[in-house]
Amino acid sequence: MASLSSSPWLHLLLFLVAMGGTFAAAGGSGNPTAGFQKVQLADGDFQVQSPYNVPESQRFQYRNGVRTFWVHRNDKPFNTVTHTNPRSEVKLRGHDYSSGVWQFEGYGYVPSGTSGVSVMQIHNEEGAAHSTVLMLHVYDGVLRFYSGAAIEPDIYDRWFRLNVMHDVGASTVAVYVDGERKFSTSVTPSESYYFKFGVYMQHHDQSSCMESRWTNVTLYTKH
Repeated sequence: MASLSSSPWLHLLLFLVAMGGTFAAAGGSGNPTAGFQKVQLADGDFQVQSPYNVPESQRFQYRNGVRTFWVHRNDKPFNTVTHTNPRSEVKLRGHDYSSGVWQFEGYGYVPSGTSGVSVMQIHNEEGAAHSTVLMLHVYDGVLRFYSGAAIEPDIYDRWFRLNVMHDVGASTVAVYVDGERKFSTSVTPSESYYFKFGVYMQHHDQSSCMESRWTNVTLYTKH
């Protein structure tokens, strides 16, 4: 795991202050959550999934409001039944949805060197024909929609505000970075959905260790 130096924490504090001032000055016009209702999340809603063969504390840390996830390329899956790639993630439990407009918000940080990894997902119900309707991957410092469209360059070593909006009725998703809409597309509908974030190794260009950090994760909705 990369060391948690004082610098990223200072950057986070300055970033949160700056972003709060920006949205206040804009009167909410630059805020993707305007008009949405905040969903109350309890600590127990943050279900950690990490490699089954090592203690959770060796792949996940929650300190001073920041959740840090890391995983190694040769780690095991999160249980002995699945054959999926290694991950250290949170599943937001108890907030599955099947209608309305839902939004994930979080402040993320990806240290340089992390590559070949998903840092956020909208997951379909278990047993669905397709596992996800959205995954945000990082490859060589670029945040992408799966392995395709570039959403945000130069994502490394800085805090960013991520908002992901899913309109179930319209079958669309939109991604905002630091309050600016960067990407949108139509998606294949499913029966129900839930959110995940952390690190989940993908199938190419993986680094030997993958890490992301998250704070102030919140859900919003409107019907």
